[in-house]
Amino acid sequence: LPVPGSGELAVVEQGGLVRVLPGRRILLDLRDRISTGGERGLLSIAFHPYYPRDRRLYASFTDVAGDSRIVEIGPSGERALIHVEQPYENHNGGHVLFGPDGLLYLGLGDGGDAFDPAQRSQDPATRLGKLLRLDVDAESREWELVALGLRNPWRFDFDEETGDLWVADVGQDLWEEVNVVRGGPRELLNFGWDVYEGTERVEEHELGPGRVVEPVAQYGHDLGCSVTGGHVVARGPLAGRYVYGDFCSGRIFSLRARDGGDVRLERLRVPQLTSFGRDDEGRTLVVAADGRVLRVAR
Repeated sequence: LPVPGSGELAVVEQGGLVRVLPGRRILLDLRDRISTGGERGLLSIAFHPYYPRDRRLYASFTDVAGDSRIVEIGPSGERALIHVEQPYENHNGGHVLFGPDGLLYLGLGDGGDAFDPAQRSQDPATRLGKLLRLDVDAESREWELVALGLRNPWRFDFDEETGDLWVADVGQDLWEEVNVVRGGPRELLNFGWDVYEGTERVEEHELGPGRVVEPVAQYGHDLGCSVTGGHVVARGPLAGRYVYGDFCSGRIFSLRARDGGDVRLERLRVPQLTSFGRDDEGRTLVVAADGRVLRVAR
């Protein structure tokens, strides 16, 4: 992601480093604080909305015990914002970003294993399988529940023009899904897992609270096995489209952002596709687990 006010790019490495390109300068080193491997590690960072005037950043990682933590790091020191125990090694989620409302959003997976055995995603009393948000400048600093029913959100983003919230949620055995909340979250939402996988009902128990959000797009495991969410592209050959991909197959898809139509498989393919990003000019970047950072040029 762009380092605000610098023209540089910050690249988050699962092993615990954040490097700045060009030059590979180390911005953050959490290697002695995290567990890594599989779906664990340093999962994302976010800069304060007023960075660099306010030089705080926010790091999301799994600690040495494998639990999810968010910390605020700034010139005056470090402060813990959340600690969520993880019962299994997978489905940590862990993406953090600031929304257009200036609040810090966090997506957490259902805690792992298969088919959410403890039904955490639909339980509003737990933080697993949820989308949360926090006013980092408020005195109380209480996390607010935004949405239930997530399996492993990887990843989510806001459309910079409309405020639409896009959430990609990794499926179990059937469907990889993409969801959109037009205008952003204004009420409690429910993305359906583990009662629904995509649009298909897979469990018989009842949904928890919140307005149900059905996928705007989904694909089966003939095309991949783990969706990687992207963003609405501002410029270039995919302008006006939401772009996303699949970690297992490397396939990249897009759809028209305004109406969710015209889903298409792009000719691009990036094996082990872990994330999308933007540079400071709004051009789309693609990140792969083998260490490559690529720019979509044509």
